Amino acid sequence: MGLPGKGEDGGERVGEIVDAVYRSDSRRVLATLIRLLGDFDRAEEAMHDAFAAAVEQWPQNGVPDNPRAWLVSAGRFKAIDIMRRRARLDATLGEFAQQLDSKTPAEWDDESIEDDRLRLIFTCCHPALPPDAQIALTLREMCGLTTEEIARAFLTAAPTIAKRIVRAKAKIRDARIPYEVPSGADLPQRLDSVLHAIYLVFTEGYAASSGDSLTRPDLSGEAIRLGRLLLELFPEPEVQGLLAGMLLHESRRSARTSREGELVLLDDQDRLLWNRALIDEGIALVERALASRRFGPYTLQAAIAAVHAEARTAAATDWRQIVALYDLLLRESPSPVVQLNRAVAVAMCDGPLAGLTLIDDILAQGLLEDYYLAHSARADLCRRLGKTAQARASYEKALSLARPEPARRFLTRRLNELPTETGTPN
Repeated sequence: MGLPGKGEDGGERVGEIVDAVYRSDSRRVLATLIRLLGDFDRAEEAMHDAFAAAVEQWPQNGVPDNPRAWLVSAGRFKAIDIMRRRARLDATLGEFAQQLDSKTPAEWDDESIEDDRLRLIFTCCHPALPPDAQIALTLREMCGLTTEEIARAFLTAAPTIAKRIVRAKAKIRDARIPYEVPSGADLPQRLDSVLHAIYLVFTEGYAASSGDSLTRPDLSGEAIRLGRLLLELFPEPEVQGLLAGMLLHESRRSARTSREGELVLLDDQDRLLWNRALIDEGIALVERALASRRFGPYTLQAAIAAVHAEARTAAATDWRQIVALYDLLLRESPSPVVQLNRAVAVAMCDGPLAGLTLIDDILAQGLLEDYYLAHSARADLCRRLGKTAQARASYEKALSLARPEPARRFLTRRLNELPTETGTPN
């Protein structure tokens, strides 16, 4: 066991440790419990019981040397106890509890726990599930997002998302979908869904959809780890491209916020803080993927990130090349968000008016009306053009839609910096 946590101060310290372990490892613990228990809801109940036991026992007995394995073991025992109590109504639960009790600790050591995350993502992305259910289940089980947070990402009502998740879990249970990484023959047809799921996990980690922090390093780090595992299994260009993009974006993490936790835009970031090792690794992967000539949207997005990474200063950024890459990306994988990003790049090449015209066209089509970054980008271009009233309206619209607190503080500062009718800032 680790350091004991007895006493009031020790109890508070251990409580903080339990909270930290929950933030960093709860989804890993859940993934292993899903494998051991064969049921999402039963595993989630067992995970919460395990953390409740940790809150109670660790202050008295000390923090275990391997908290993850302890929590898996505790959750397993809690589940066995519950199933034995319920066995009077369902004899199969008693048989399953006996089988579960015979499992050895080797089945939840560090190596197996790490592999369980990849197994879980393939289970969530099984082709028997509808695509929207795959994504919702992945965000719920891999990221731990609430149904309300997922609903905001989908621009859908929370009860609709909850039903999708419940139906997906039932399908996995009733169809006895295996909790495993598929064989080589089945892997290619499952790859697109898994790449998309890992991308979503990283995106939530890189730019949290809500909360006090701009980022969630546990999620982005987990997505990168899964990307590396997937590349070992299936060294295809788009896997290389996805991993490259994640590494290149992750390289900027230290520069994206100030010491006070405030948002720092790309142009204002201290590039000396960028992680050159991650950049070099990412660029090498991009070059390999591009050389294959079998690349797709993940590689193109990584190539755009590489152009930013190669510029030693913001002024040295090759925006023409970025626009050209966005043109390719729009042909390969058209979406309103890609159109928006291309419009911002065009503004950097041809001036803010050219970019503003493109963004207004996107919004006029009813696209991205509820996407705060679209209104924030429009506000910035209006500000640069001296269209103060339009800038103010767009900043206010963006602020009404933004959920992450750092983004809300940034937008508020931008609003306050706009000149008033008398020409002075608010």
